Amino acid sequence: MTSSDVWTAEQAQRYDGVGGVFAAEVVEETVDVLAALAAGGASLELAIGTGRIGVPLRAKGVHVTGIELSRPMVEVLRTKVTDEELPVVIGDMATTRVEGEFALVFLVFNTIGNLRTQDEQVECFRNAARHLSPGGRFVVEVGVPPLRRLVPGQVAVPFDVSDKHLGFDTFDLVTQQATSHHLNLQADGSYRRGTHNYRFVWPSELDLMARLAGLELERRTQDWAGTPFGPQSESHVSVWRRP
Repeated sequence: MTSSDVWTAEQAQRYDGVGGVFAAEVVEETVDVLAALAAGGASLELAIGTGRIGVPLRAKGVHVTGIELSRPMVEVLRTKVTDEELPVVIGDMATTRVEGEFALVFLVFNTIGNLRTQDEQVECFRNAARHLSPGGRFVVEVGVPPLRRLVPGQVAVPFDVSDKHLGFDTFDLVTQQATSHHLNLQADGSYRRGTHNYRFVWPSELDLMARLAGLELERRTQDWAGTPFGPQSESHVSVWRRP
């Protein structure tokens, strides 16, 4: 059982148009880093979704397997590659096991937050470690909680204010629960509202989860381009290694 929101068929059909994360340069930069970390070995993507990263990583010559909770998301992925080309197991990323060992396990685009309890996030790290071969790496891409933007009494932080989309996050500072709210302009002038629930998590908390799973921090950068991580960084790409 998982606390994650599960993407519906309607959401899965729209997913490939989400923001700028599908831009060719964003995907290419991400895939290049992951391919280098795989170093010729096999990779496992947790929450592979519609294959935004897994499919082009496979095309680069890396053997990719996926775990995904939403069957509709996998159905969209299947329009791109077959099960023989890129096998996917339906299940949650905290407990689901697949056969074999992997040089690389990765989790991108804030998806660690889909696990909405600390216990589940801890188990996700342990599950990643169980799949890694000695010397293998676990990679997580996630935002740094933007709580410095909150003024006393405020609970919401906008992340996109544009002509066609309004997006903001609301935060519970005690439970670390948050919700992303989206208002998308439709062709008829109306707005479609959507929400997504997640648990925000700090880099230091993730490092402790990694230690509990027997992993060691190898490096942390602000982005896939390798920008140094610092006090003003709003996201990070962290790499932990199994000794």
